[in-house]
Amino acid sequence: MSARYRSPTLLICFLLAACASTPEQKTAASATPISTAAVDFSGAWEVDYGKSETVRDQYDQAIRELEREAERRQRNMQQGPGTLSTGNVGTASSQGLYTQARMAELITDVQLLEITQDEFHIDIEREGSFALYCEFHEGNVYRDENAFGRESCGWSGHQLVFAISLPDNLSIFHRMTLAPDGERLNIATTVRTPGSTYPFTIDRVYRRYDPTRTGIRCRQTLTKGRVCTTEAPQL
Repeated sequence: MSARYRSPTLLICFLLAACASTPEQKTAASATPISTAAVDFSGAWEVDYGKSETVRDQYDQAIRELEREAERRQRNMQQGPGTLSTGNVGTASSQGLYTQARMAELITDVQLLEITQDEFHIDIEREGSFALYCEFHEGNVYRDENAFGRESCGWSGHQLVFAISLPDNLSIFHRMTLAPDGERLNIATTVRTPGSTYPFTIDRVYRRYDPTRTGIRCRQTLTKGRVCTTEAPQL
């Protein structure tokens, strides 16, 4: 898998530097991709905010779960003097969660997708962000190693999975699932950073659209909620 970075955001450029690099090593089962009877993701897609999760909601839900877990631990540790404090653990966990949520927001802030796919490969153009590329090798995972980390992709049943492992144990996963009628595409993105108690996952749902039409464009943010403008969608 090779991902080509296009976003001007410096933070993501640093975090996802592996996506901008030239691959140094690619490994697969054979030199030539093998035809695979795969789900066809081809087409133009736009995010459906009505059916997608928001980073804000997922973050708030995760914080509530961390608070409940901290309370459970505190109750279990009421053993008098010398008891370990959970306060710092809770603070570290919440800080790690916020970092993951911000990363997930930047990584998944993609309104439009243009996907080209055949029996041997898939190329996913993501508006304002890095592209994803994968070759299909029957029964094997396609791997790409470079100076910044490791990337891999492959089929897991009817789902297509991309995994990016960056330095310092930073991991990003994309799991793509096509609805039975072929009109909805779900992408579950999971981010895990060092020091975090749990990974952060957010589901984005996309629907097919006509790239030539003009409409209202919206984006969901962790701090400002949904912000909309009227413009012609372009990749």
